Amino acid sequence: PCYSGILAFRPHALLIQPSHSSIHVSKRQTRDTMDDEISITICGDGGCGKSSITLRIVRSAWTHDYDPTIEDSYSVTRTINGQTYSLHLTDTAGQEEYRGMWSAANLTSDAFLLVYDITNAQSLQNLDFFAELIEMEKENRQEQGRCWPAIMVAGNKCDLQGQRQVGAAEGLEWAKSRGCGFMETSAREVVNIEETFASIVKRVVEAREQHASGMRPDFPSLINPTPHNQRASAVPETQQSAPAPNITSDAEKQRYSQSESTATSPQKKKKKSGFFSSLKCW
Repeated sequence: PCYSGILAFRPHALLIQPSHSSIHVSKRQTRDTMDDEISITICGDGGCGKSSITLRIVRSAWTHDYDPTIEDSYSVTRTINGQTYSLHLTDTAGQEEYRGMWSAANLTSDAFLLVYDITNAQSLQNLDFFAELIEMEKENRQEQGRCWPAIMVAGNKCDLQGQRQVGAAEGLEWAKSRGCGFMETSAREVVNIEETFASIVKRVVEAREQHASGMRPDFPSLINPTPHNQRASAVPETQQSAPAPNITSDAEKQRYSQSESTATSPQKKKKKSGFFSSLKCW
């Protein structure tokens, strides 16, 4: 079992209905953003499991073999809360020698999934490279009056508890301080794969609704993150709350307790028991 449990910013009772018959490999083309079409770029260090996560959501498959990806694109449909969406996924290169091949098209996505390996502390630090690119894209979109992207962080390989180097609280803090959603996943054991993409879809839908109403997301910088306890109260509560992880080590308990105590305020809503909070990391 993954004793750190599942972590997510916002628990929602999501209805997820995979539709595998519509899966096909495709090359992404320039297109107008439609309400039911969502493009997602998956990025992170090499070997952290980006392709494994992608293959799980696309083909319900997993492989032991590691074959460095340069770039692969897929399309898949998912029905979430009664609405069917076409997800256009781009699995990008993580190896440093391939990063120069990153296409500018990768930054035009509606959402980004930043993946790190919980058994490799350096992989979390290396997310800064991708965070800088996304931050520049956010600034460009703001200047052009375009919708900001949704960003999710996934701590992958949570089934390898004996090799864990990144605590659940550390990954959660990294994500929260940058205004990102967070979950721990396991492509091998199929933990929180569907739930992660369902959460991404919901974030994209919310971002589009805010943009249409003229609201500007009050998210901190990805380059100069703000500790979540210092973030402005204008940020919706649903973007701050997270179910408490089931942390076992004394060090993690103390660290998580300290971070949560500073974030508590009289206006904070009570955590609700829902779909996400009922899940465990197996």
